[in-house]
Amino acid sequence: QVQLVESGGGLVQPGGSLRLSCTASGSSLSIYAVGWYRKAPGNQRELVAVIPFVGTTIYADSVKGRFTVARDNAENMVSLQMNSLKSEDTAVYYCNAVDPQWGTNYWGKGTLVTVSS
Repeated sequence: QVQLVESGGGLVQPGGSLRLSCTASGSSLSIYAVGWYRKAPGNQRELVAVIPFVGTTIYADSVKGRFTVARDNAENMVSLQMNSLKSEDTAVYYCNAVDPQWGTNYWGKGTLVTVSS
């Protein structure tokens, strides 16, 4: 079982950058597929990006070219670098990890990102 904690959210102006972190405990995150999702007020939760155990990282069209996901296995962490932020990026961002053996989904509690001038 893995526990996930997101951090790095906050208030940023349009055009600015933030880096979110998803730090794991209880298991090595390196063997999990890890996804970042977000939920804006009044909207359903949506996929932002997924970095698989092996293969190509997938990004939502709305964030391609602006957001980058990366693993740091030494820190047991996956980051989400967000550049050129827009007001529509405002949301609570959640980290998700999928157990490679059983397919169990694990979620963090989320971190709020607010893009506003």
